[in-house]
This record gives sequence, C-alpha cells and structure tokens, in this order.
Amino acid sequence: MFELNDDVKEIRDWVHEFAEKEIRPQAEYYDETEETPWPVLKKAAEVGIYSLDFWAQTFGEPSGLQLPVVTEELFWGDAGIALSIQGTLLGVTGILGNGTPEQLAEWAPKCFGTPDDLKMACWCMTEPQAGSDVGSLRTRAVRDGDEWILNGTKVFITNGGSADVHVVVATVDPELRHRGQATFIVPKGTPGLSQGKKEKKLGIRASHTAEVVFEDVRIPMEYLLGGPDKLNAKLDRARSGQSTGRSGGLSTLESTRPAVAAQALGVARAAYEFALQYAMEREQFGHPIIENQAIAFKLADMAADIDAARLLTWRAATMARNGRPFRHAEGSMAKLKASETAVRVTEQAVQILGGYGYIREFPVERYYRDAKIFTIYEGTSEIQRLVISRALKASLDR
Repeated sequence: MFELNDDVKEIRDWVHEFAEKEIRPQAEYYDETEETPWPVLKKAAEVGIYSLDFWAQTFGEPSGLQLPVVTEELFWGDAGIALSIQGTLLGVTGILGNGTPEQLAEWAPKCFGTPDDLKMACWCMTEPQAGSDVGSLRTRAVRDGDEWILNGTKVFITNGGSADVHVVVATVDPELRHRGQATFIVPKGTPGLSQGKKEKKLGIRASHTAEVVFEDVRIPMEYLLGGPDKLNAKLDRARSGQSTGRSGGLSTLESTRPAVAAQALGVARAAYEFALQYAMEREQFGHPIIENQAIAFKLADMAADIDAARLLTWRAATMARNGRPFRHAEGSMAKLKASETAVRVTEQAVQILGGYGYIREFPVERYYRDAKIFTIYEGTSEIQRLVISRALKASLDR
C-alpha cells in the first residue's frame, strides 16, 4: 500500500494551493487566447515551483511519489498552464538522459532562468513523417570538422521555437535507424534555427506548440550530448551488430511516461470532482440527480477508474525512482490506463452536466478537450499496447 510521507503531503498541499489560487482563475483566459501564460509562470518561479532546484528535489525524492503527486495537482489546476510549467522538464530530461554531468550542470540552469529572466526548454523529436516510428527521423546531423550541421523540421514541439534551449534528436547514420541517432543542444538565436507554424489545438491551448525548423544550423562539437567518443562507440557497436541499448529519444519518453500518466490523472480528477459536486446540487424530479442510479453509477465508475490509474502511476513512478526495471512495461501501463481514464471520465462529466457540460461557462467542456492529448503525445495508446504486449512476451521467453 502506498503512503505519502509528511514532506510529500506538505508539498502536495502547497502546490494544490498554487493551482487553486493562481492557475485556475487564469485557465479560461489562456484557453481562449492560446497565449503562453507568462504571468503565471513568473509567479510559479517566484514561489519556487518553476525552478531547477524544485524539480531536482522532486525527481530526487526517495519514494518517487512526489513527482506524480505534484504533477497531478498542477494539471488539476489546468492542463495547458501546467504544461507550460512542466514542458521545460522534457528538455531537461533529455539532457539528463543523454548528456555528461558537466553538460547537465551547464545547460539545466539555462532551461529555467530566474524569476526576473524566465527561460524555457523544449524536446525536439517528432517529425512530419516520424511520430511513433522514431527510427524514421529525417533531421540530419552531419559532422564538419569541430562542428555539426543540422537540417530538418520538427513538429508538435512543446515550447518549440520560443524555447531558449532546444534539445534535438537527429540522425547521424540513417542506415542504423534509431541506433544511428544522437542528441544535440541548439540554443535560441542560433543562425538557421527558426519557429515554423504555431499550432491551433483542440486542447491544452495555453501551452505553446509549434514547428521547429533547422536550416544549416551550425553548432560546436561540445553541443553533442554525451560527447563524440560516446557517440562513436555507440555507432561502432551498431555497425558490428552489437546492442546499443535504447535510443536517446525512446529512453527519454520511457522515463517520462509515469509523469504523463499523472498529468492525465489531474484532469480526470478535476472533471470528476466538478461532476460530483454538480450531481449533489442539481435537482430534477424533486431530488438531487446523484440519487438517480444512472448518475450514481457513472460517478462510482469514474472514482474507481481514477484510483486504479493512480495506483498504476505511483507504482511506475516508484519503480523508476528506485531503478527497478519495467519488466512488464509498467510505465506504459500507467500511461495507457491514466490517459484513457481521463478521456472516459471527462466525457462522463460532460454527460452528467448535460447541456451545461457542453458550454464553455462550465469547465468540464475544457477538461474534455484537454484530456484527449494524453492518449496521443509521448506515445499513443496503440504504441503503449504494443510496448506492453512485447514486454509480456519477453517475460515468457526468459
């Protein structure tokens, strides 16, 4: 049985208060305008939530539960604004998973900046022809003396183009597919780096999503994460048929899936709580609608699904924090269950509110739109099922 310690409970309550007082009042405005919520980010930085120190402490907390707990509370506030706060973490995780300790120490602080000079980072992997098929990336990195030249286009990038630090997965040797890829740092302002089309989305509208274009972008050798010796050794192993381990892109996604599950949980819980309160107050035929079995059973299923998804999420987060291998793809299980729970729960919340659930005056309409992304980004539900089924087969083969 999972149990939060007092320190995690205190941080959970602190983040919940921030979400309630600073995020929720701004959610409707930024959903309508689709602007980056810089004032909210600044307040998050001022109190310490948008900072390297806070997230380093959160990832390092021994039980592994602080990360999903904090994430759930932020996304309970609003998914779009919360993703603006957390989007930088993808870039930082890419540096952590692929870079040297020296590179992490140099670049991670530049991903957040300070309350008076906010910065952002982004993770650039998805391409027009390469979403789930990570091995088909076409963005090329070609070595030219002591520099690398990058060419290609990335799509659906959170903070893309506006970020101060772009962490980019590119192909060095196309014949090796994912085994021939490397990860690079491209700072904002580098010649040839530009933002393409900014996407207009169904949900998470407060989070900036755009194309990132690389046209003969030259970067120094030291911007190759892990360094040339590590890359050359990896390429040599691949060419000789030896295992190179997971790609940098896939490893980053695997490590973040429990956090994405927690994001979905936050939206699902927000919708469930609103629907529950509405059902207790809304009267039809002389009594609250929660007394109708059709409504009560919906709420019961919603509550059970959320709790089940949370247990899977906490298990995966604990395993990841303590270095226990995902033998049955527990991270993918958590992401699959939580994301699909968010879609079902938010849809049922709209149904419980009826006509009121379909209009923007009530937040369940926004929760419903926001929820769908969790079954798509960082690995679709179909990919999660593929990963899980392969892990199950592998466990029988051992």
